[in-house]
Amino acid sequence: MAEARTIARPYAEAVFRLAKATDALPAWSDMLQLAAAIAADDGIRALIGNPKVPARRLGELLLGVGGDKFNEAGRNFIVLLAENGRIEILPEVSELFEQLKTQHEGVLGAKIASAFAMSDEQLKDLVASLEIKFKRKIEATVSIDPELIGGVKVEIGDEVLDASVRGKLEAMAVALKS
Repeated sequence: MAEARTIARPYAEAVFRLAKATDALPAWSDMLQLAAAIAADDGIRALIGNPKVPARRLGELLLGVGGDKFNEAGRNFIVLLAENGRIEILPEVSELFEQLKTQHEGVLGAKIASAFAMSDEQLKDLVASLEIKFKRKIEATVSIDPELIGGVKVEIGDEVLDASVRGKLEAMAVALKS
């Protein structure tokens, strides 16, 4: 996965610069999310890397599924990725583009994993605390992960704040082993 992100980063940065220069961040966001969803489809994934399917044909197929939802620049980008054999990194390109977009807008994306469902009040308090800590607006996505046992785990960019019972138990196990 790290290799795909490394390969995707220059593409995402180039698209972000283009989208910013043409004042088309929302349009590019929509196009990349659609392209990533199409590329992640099991049927398309089976064709990626298949020697019987030429790269250009794979790009045309992806564009055919997306229809008129891609503008000319978006179509050119998909063809470029296809010709370079990089269709499989579209989900990473989309994700990295969204990170660049939220940073540009002064918003940080936070992935919050909780052992149990959080009330709206708990989530609002947690987000408010994170906004104070990071001095930026936080846009949170919440998921439930029962393996955490209790507490929450927050990922913001490269930083992970693990306040889960599982995380504390793992830290304790490491400390006892040393």
